[in-house]
Amino acid sequence: QVRLVESGGNLVQAGGSLRLSCTASGSIFSINAMGWYRQAPGKLRELVASITRDGRPNYADAVKGRFTISRDTSKRTVYLQMNSLKPEDTSVYYCNVNERTYGDFWGQGTQVTVSS
Repeated sequence: QVRLVESGGNLVQAGGSLRLSCTASGSIFSINAMGWYRQAPGKLRELVASITRDGRPNYADAVKGRFTISRDTSKRTVYLQMNSLKPEDTSVYYCNVNERTYGDFWGQGTQVTVSS
């Protein structure tokens, strides 16, 4: 049993900041990448940012320079610092963990709403 618990979603004004957190627990033995995806109503789920087990980040073009992903391996936690938020960042944000043996796991999602 694997569980991902996300937190940090909220309503914020444009230009503001939020920090998302996701902690993995359960039968996870070797984590490869961890990341954040988002899905707005009527749209496909898209990658926001990911980070490899050795700490290399990858960002979607839309968030480069505004968002920063980091991880604490000992705590099985991944963070997403989101600055200079825009209304178009409004979405449900999902945590993803890729485990070496069992593949992908997903969190339940956390709502981020940016008002103009």
